[in-house]
Amino acid sequence: MGNRSGGGPAHCPAAVSALLLAAALGGCGLAAEQDDAARRPTASVSASAAPTGSAAQPSASTPAPTPTPTPGKGPACPVLRCTSVLVTGDMLVHAQLWQQAEQDAAAAGKPGWDFVPLLEGQRRYIDNSDLAICHQETPVAGPEGPFSAYPSFNVPPQIITAIKAVGYQACTTASNHTIDRGTDGLLRTLDQLDAAGLKHTGSYRTETESQGVLILQTPAAKVALIQATYGLNGLVPDHPWQVDMLDAPAMIAKAEKARSLGADIVLAAMHAGDEYASAPNAQQQEVAHALVDSGQFNLVYGHHTHSVLPIENYKGTWIVYGLGNGVTELSPRHVVNNEGLLVRVQFGQDSAGRWSTTDLAWAPSVMVRDPYRWCSVASDVPQGTCTGPEADAATRQRTIGVLESMGAAAAGAHELLVTRER
Repeated sequence: MGNRSGGGPAHCPAAVSALLLAAALGGCGLAAEQDDAARRPTASVSASAAPTGSAAQPSASTPAPTPTPTPGKGPACPVLRCTSVLVTGDMLVHAQLWQQAEQDAAAAGKPGWDFVPLLEGQRRYIDNSDLAICHQETPVAGPEGPFSAYPSFNVPPQIITAIKAVGYQACTTASNHTIDRGTDGLLRTLDQLDAAGLKHTGSYRTETESQGVLILQTPAAKVALIQATYGLNGLVPDHPWQVDMLDAPAMIAKAEKARSLGADIVLAAMHAGDEYASAPNAQQQEVAHALVDSGQFNLVYGHHTHSVLPIENYKGTWIVYGLGNGVTELSPRHVVNNEGLLVRVQFGQDSAGRWSTTDLAWAPSVMVRDPYRWCSVASDVPQGTCTGPEADAATRQRTIGVLESMGAAAAGAHELLVTRER
């Protein structure tokens, strides 16, 4: 949204795994990082990747090897193989945040802007997940600016290096602000994401790139990510393919392509909804339900409203309608703008090779200032008190009341207590 509110494939023998990884990395031009492959996902749109669960066939005289469990990070894995994905809301950078980043850089004796302290509280959650995905809502300027906030964002690119530094591996980029600064701003943002080593989808440099599918490799699975926005604030891109617009048939077609390319898990991210709402609007529900009804998606989640929205289990598939803000400056008028939701979903593969959700956990957050920081208000208080015991409790209860309003708790969603995990 962005109005200024006041202010691996299934486990195989080693040789076959190596062949599958090589095929995946050989893709259609999306370079994949190979450093620390067990921790950092790689990206591919390769049609040459072997089908999910494929493995070398043993000879009649050779017994099949026993699969090695791949538990993944996060909660205990109830099946042989699991992977976890963490998602957060809008990275919405206003002037007060880059002023804070400048102060934090100066305090550390560094030039420029340092957003890592702002995001540091998220690191522990990211470290306990196999894959972490952000939403980079605003286009970035050059390293020295000039910078601007609402209504036409052009923010310090150092936010992207900080996103990488705290552990994110990918970001979505389609929002109502994607083309605030035209094609130049779109290209700058994608170039900065590439320079930081962050995978991305939702906006594109070329028509060919827009036809690809982002597939991220975790230790246990290939995770496809498909994202779109409801609009562009009335602006018109230079080319219609530059930004993915919210359209269920188009997203389903991409999901089908992802499956054909070997994706085990497919995620949909929607940038949509009514600002500061406490419930999804008709468009959000219609599109989310259509995506689930297609049978192609394992999770649907959203951002844009600057408020936490309900979590729904629809026909056995989770829909997280709104994550609130990942980071933002404080609003004196809309308290919900200052709050957010971090969600981690674990997926498991059964003996038939099918992937399904085995756990969904959430952690509520709030922005604090002097200095500006993202702060978890989960009941295990991993960062200590944020704004004060009473205020933190009010934020937590307000968030829980909204997110559970469509039956999430009864369906098994629960609070993420990161301090109690291994």
